[in-house]
Amino acid sequence: MVNFCPLTRMKMAVLCTLAAALMGRSVGALPPPERSYKILMLLPVSSASHNRVFKPVAEGLADRGHKVMMLTDIPVASQHPNITEIQHGLAYFSLAKKNMFVVRKNENYDGLKRTMVSFAKNLYKVPAVKELYQRRKEFDLVIVSHKLNEMTYPFVHEVPFITIVTPGLDPEHSSILGNVLMPSFVPEIQFVPRSFQMSVWERFENTVWRIAFSFIWRQWRVMPLVQEEISAQFPDLPPLLEIERNQSLSLLNTHFSISTTVPLLPSQVEVGAMHCRPGRALSEDLESWIAGAGTEGVIYFSLGSVTRGETMPPEYRQAFLKAFRRLPQRVLWKYEGELEGVSDNVMISSWLPQQDILAHNNVKVFISHGGLLSFQESIFHSTPLLVLPIFGDQPRNAMYVENSGLGHMMEWEELTADRIVDALTDIITNAKYRETVSAMSASLRDQLTTPQERAVFWSEYVIRHRGAPQLRCPATQLSWVEFLLLDVVGLLLLALLVLLLLLRCFLRAASTVVFGTYSKNKLE
Repeated sequence: MVNFCPLTRMKMAVLCTLAAALMGRSVGALPPPERSYKILMLLPVSSASHNRVFKPVAEGLADRGHKVMMLTDIPVASQHPNITEIQHGLAYFSLAKKNMFVVRKNENYDGLKRTMVSFAKNLYKVPAVKELYQRRKEFDLVIVSHKLNEMTYPFVHEVPFITIVTPGLDPEHSSILGNVLMPSFVPEIQFVPRSFQMSVWERFENTVWRIAFSFIWRQWRVMPLVQEEISAQFPDLPPLLEIERNQSLSLLNTHFSISTTVPLLPSQVEVGAMHCRPGRALSEDLESWIAGAGTEGVIYFSLGSVTRGETMPPEYRQAFLKAFRRLPQRVLWKYEGELEGVSDNVMISSWLPQQDILAHNNVKVFISHGGLLSFQESIFHSTPLLVLPIFGDQPRNAMYVENSGLGHMMEWEELTADRIVDALTDIITNAKYRETVSAMSASLRDQLTTPQERAVFWSEYVIRHRGAPQLRCPATQLSWVEFLLLDVVGLLLLALLVLLLLLRCFLRAASTVVFGTYSKNKLE
């Protein structure tokens, strides 16, 4: 076991107490609910990381005595007695079976389009889903995962519903709520992985992608096909995109302390890092390994719950093996499969308790794929980062790490043993990275209420106020012509044209009078 001085132990105790108060599961600070509500959560197309965002919301509501039912594609694995999980059994979407390094090079709409169309066609044919749909009006509230789950909107027609935005902030989804975030300073999640400070060209590129992505997804290649399948089964249902605008509230998996501040509506509530918790005691072998590293410390390496280590291309794997062999630190590497050529300072395991490891004071740096939950955990536990993004929002998160001084980012194509060693050595030996992430961690923890309490309060608020229409922005009812004031601009241009024509007529008349009189006098 690691021995700490009394002052260090006292500081750790204070931090753990603060963290427990801030990020724990307790929602006891809220007044008792008026009654037990029935709440339905829909995330039929999801991943393990998405489930980890939904789980604390479900458990927070269940702790209040509410009955929560979850429709999922993979187990959320909650043991709470008030939570019931229903798995639909459709296998069209399984990231666990994909090689994410292949996906990284071929990331496009086609796979997502096929997935969504298949789900729209077959989801309501599953007996358990069909029965759940028939009972949908028994629920006081429906909570939907904001993306890839649009085929579930028949459930929320004429029923109060809210969404959870698992990637944190999605500009397209924000527009649906009536809050159009300008592409001049808010980057897209995918395809244009820019930081929040963009050059002229990057702002142009970001704007083009913002418009193109929305058009392709909503108007052309994806949603029309989903709508076609849904309309065949529910011919009397309003358009899905019209139903979508009736959502009362959105819970955002982000927080201004770990991202660039953007303007938000009352219906957009930040609950980022809700899954984070204080570290727990490690197993004896892990504690011994980490403590045994001495003052050099430990490097923790994980590519998340989706990317399997054995799918890593051989040249990248060899680069890490060579780099780790040259480092004085010990390395904990979450790696699935067999791995040859591992040096004595490296421990391999197919599963590791990530938050408990990051919370250990002898862990010096986290080599990560840049997934949002790993990013949040690293900041919560004050651990600098070396990020190698693979897909989705990870490039954006990696750029934020680099630009905010939380660590470094690297592209896979530039990976060499020398670059890995140099980056890790800089992060470990330069105190500025630890200081920066510690300051951001303190800001993240310094909140009036816990993220879970906010999620629970606003979920109940929507129920208490029958959908809370007072939260909805009037902009959701405007067309793009009205929202951008194009009709007003047209009227102003028309008025200006009329004014110019009148001015022209006046000048002609004045010229005729002045110069006509002058010519007459001259002739006389």
